[in-house]
Amino acid sequence: MMYKQNATLEEENIKNYSSPSLLKIGLFGIGLDAYWPQFEGLKERLEGYMAVVEEKIADFHPYIVNAGLVDTPDKAFETGQLFKQADVSLIFLYVTTYALSSTVLPVVQRAKVPVIILNLSPEAAIDYKSFNALTNRTKMTGEWLAYCSACPVPEIANVFHRVGIKFHQITGMLHHDPECWEDVKEWVEAAKVKEIMAHNRLGCMGHYYSGMLDIYSDLTQQYAHFGGHIELLEVEELAQLRKEVTPDECTDRLQLFEEVFEIQPDCGLAELEKAAVTSVALDRLVKKYKLGSIAYYYKGTGNLENEEAIASIILGNSLLTAQGIPVAGEYEIKNAQAMKIMDSFGAGGSFTEYYAMDFADDVVLMGHDGPGHIAISQGKTKVRPLKVYHGKVGEGVSVEMSVKNGPVTLLSVVERRGGGLMLLVAEGESVSGPILEIGNTNSRYRFPQGARKFVNDWNSHGPAHHCAIGIGHISSKIQKLGALLEMEVIKVC
Repeated sequence: MMYKQNATLEEENIKNYSSPSLLKIGLFGIGLDAYWPQFEGLKERLEGYMAVVEEKIADFHPYIVNAGLVDTPDKAFETGQLFKQADVSLIFLYVTTYALSSTVLPVVQRAKVPVIILNLSPEAAIDYKSFNALTNRTKMTGEWLAYCSACPVPEIANVFHRVGIKFHQITGMLHHDPECWEDVKEWVEAAKVKEIMAHNRLGCMGHYYSGMLDIYSDLTQQYAHFGGHIELLEVEELAQLRKEVTPDECTDRLQLFEEVFEIQPDCGLAELEKAAVTSVALDRLVKKYKLGSIAYYYKGTGNLENEEAIASIILGNSLLTAQGIPVAGEYEIKNAQAMKIMDSFGAGGSFTEYYAMDFADDVVLMGHDGPGHIAISQGKTKVRPLKVYHGKVGEGVSVEMSVKNGPVTLLSVVERRGGGLMLLVAEGESVSGPILEIGNTNSRYRFPQGARKFVNDWNSHGPAHHCAIGIGHISSKIQKLGALLEMEVIKVC
């Protein structure tokens, strides 16, 4: 994302306060202590396999608590306590050979975190010819046991089901299996995003857009599903912070605007200066409350300072969004959460809604006024002056961009009838073509089932009219995140 590489904002002013480094991963293998004296070298061989698994997971995330081989109930209880004390968020259970389910259950019961069963064979197949040529039956059994990872998985699954422990499986090979290890990587990434959301501080500034009933949200449900903290903020505080911005800070921010945006010639200096002052003030607000995302809206009528703060907020919010602090307009809290998820996966996550249908090209036009995720823009984001913000108070400068052409994923956090949340996801493509040059974010999206059916399918699940759009196809990651959060995920396409 080019903006992240080129930005000159001071790190302390723009720091993302939710970090995936908080995540700790638990890893343990299983075996049977009765085997070790019977089959020479088997334990050492399996421990070597364990080292390979740890090394491969460490390529994705370095903070691993490796308990080694658990081969007795006593070790199982000790390992469960170890994982609990270490505060692991996810456990990989590597099935190295046959083991008793009684050596597995205490670990997972005590740790009380999601568990992924790794059913990994050391090779694609046993060398049958060499195996059958062995003359020592004990050696033959020991060799077979080194390939026996699939054997206890049904036993473990049965016990987990009966006890009520949710689990997930990856079946594959220790080596030369990119599909298997991509699956492991996605689970790690999903666990990181879960951890980010659990520590994220969402700032809600202002109030709902009157009459948009679909965006009204139960904040306690957000806590229940994602964790984190929600800070309710007053626009007056932003207005006060604007008064503290110095002329030099304003000049520096105007220079940053010139570097980051393509400012159109008809943009007035006075409006750009207002936007620069608000941008600096926003950074201070983020720092003060350690915010990782923001939802905002304010009518602003009757108070000139508040109106000016909100009318000049778009450029600053776009900078924040590109730096991992996504900002959703219209006080759309659910969509701020969706944008944070998408950005935490490294996909961006731009605030959007339906604009129009293009039946001639079979695409849906989507975009939104206000901030955009300029780090996933197709080319440099334009800044245009607007004499009116449609349906809102004030005038000023706004951003115009399209999401990068190529694969995209749409995500909506949906509040269900009767309470609770679910995730709605779709994969499509951002395609080139004419857009509406109206000073808003807007793009053209094509979907596998066609524009008409996509719109019907998406709407049938009752999402709010906003969603987050990010680059790449990442629905498999979102489905894993849903599994870790115990939230239903519905994929439209």
